[in-house]
Amino acid sequence: MAKSPFWVFGYGSLMWNPGFPVAERQVARLKGFHRTFCMRSIHHRGTDAAPGLVLALDATEGAACEGLAFRVTPGAEDDTLAYLRDRELVSSAYLETVQPVRLSDGRPVEALTYIVDAAHVQYCGGLPLEEQAGIIASAVGGRGPNSEYLFNTAGHLEELGIVDEELSWLSRRVHEILTRTQS
Repeated sequence: MAKSPFWVFGYGSLMWNPGFPVAERQVARLKGFHRTFCMRSIHHRGTDAAPGLVLALDATEGAACEGLAFRVTPGAEDDTLAYLRDRELVSSAYLETVQPVRLSDGRPVEALTYIVDAAHVQYCGGLPLEEQAGIIASAVGGRGPNSEYLFNTAGHLEELGIVDEELSWLSRRVHEILTRTQS
């Protein structure tokens, strides 16, 4: 049974597609982790034969990740937890953790946070950005093109005023690749 208030930290697709009832949403900061395309996607944004890449939180000393913290609507905690487990733990590459995050209004909260399991076969941390761009530009999975995932996440970060230079570079580079291949 999930406790109330129940907070969830989103740093990728959860930011623009949480999929659960939200009572409150705040920009939040998580220390000790870096948002990066370090997980091969064989379900949602790629296939076994042609894996895509999805974002994950990779433990990195001195790093911090800005994203969104969502307070789940009271009464929907258990359904939300079941939904998130079904969505995020499809291949067991993420670890379900509770992490301290600081909301933009200064409040500290504990939030359910999915981080990458660096020992999992789908983990691919440290890929050069150009290699990431090539994979993202071509991969397609059950939820659509890998590039759509990147563009939605980068666009949402920009709307929120969150600077992520790596995602901004990847977004520009993948757009260039796609424009070149469609010409």
